[in-house]
Amino acid sequence: MRTSRHHRLAVVLLAASLALAGCGASADDRAAGSEKAADGRPGPGYAADGSGADGKASDGTGSDAKAGPAATAAPEQRQRQHVVRTAVLSVEVADATAALAKARAVTEAAGGHVADETTERVDDDHVTSQIVLRVPQSAYDATLKELAGAGKLLSRKAAAEDVTDQVVDVESRIATQRASVARVRELMDRATKLSDVVTLEGQLSSRQADLEALLAKQAALKDRTALATITLHLDERERPAAEPEDDGPGFGDALSGGWNALVSTAKWAGIVLLAVAPWAAVLLVGYAGWRWLVRPRTARRRTAERADSGDAAS
Repeated sequence: MRTSRHHRLAVVLLAASLALAGCGASADDRAAGSEKAADGRPGPGYAADGSGADGKASDGTGSDAKAGPAATAAPEQRQRQHVVRTAVLSVEVADATAALAKARAVTEAAGGHVADETTERVDDDHVTSQIVLRVPQSAYDATLKELAGAGKLLSRKAAAEDVTDQVVDVESRIATQRASVARVRELMDRATKLSDVVTLEGQLSSRQADLEALLAKQAALKDRTALATITLHLDERERPAAEPEDDGPGFGDALSGGWNALVSTAKWAGIVLLAVAPWAAVLLVGYAGWRWLVRPRTARRRTAERADSGDAAS
């Protein structure tokens, strides 16, 4: 009986000591939590994800609440910008052919290519050329500077168009259209009626055509943003005409000039004679008629008149 009482007393004492130890530990934990809260750190009553001990979210004063907007804004800041760059240069050069070869070499060294070229010769000694170059965006500024320094820069026009919104919109529409095509294919796999299959095939063809159009637009945008376009006009400088050397007239020049003057005079004299010939022929015929027809008659009449006057006087 006494032994059982001793056991009960031992159990009560043990329980009391454990209770006292638990109260002390909880008091220490609360003190530590208050100190960490004062330092700006969450106490043991908060979970690692920012929720309280009761499982509810914190009031937004924790570090996760501050990191939320930054984590949301980070992808937008990291979004790549897509820009279409174009430039038009007009340069006057001494030799258009050599400048054209240099422009090709500069473009190939930059990793680009020649998209179009037109060259023509004017007046047999004047060459003009127009060449369209595609160069990577990273080499755009350096290539533009080197081409502009090939000769005398007459004009320069550069433009940059931000097409980031278009690129993002096309990518989003492509993703949506692919999902739509996948859904139609899934419905076709489940369709059992012929009418449903025919209807779904029409929908699939239409959506695939739209998807291909979007993919083509995406490829065009990618090409325009990956490579800048430079249109170069090369105009060859006109060479001054060589002036003839003037050493003064010589013996040969005098003889040649005299002969030319004689030939010119004879030619004009012949022209005058040919012009007067019809009038001379008419005058000659008139003179002949007067000389052999009119004049003898007049002479005989005068002789007869003189004879008659002499007879009358006698």
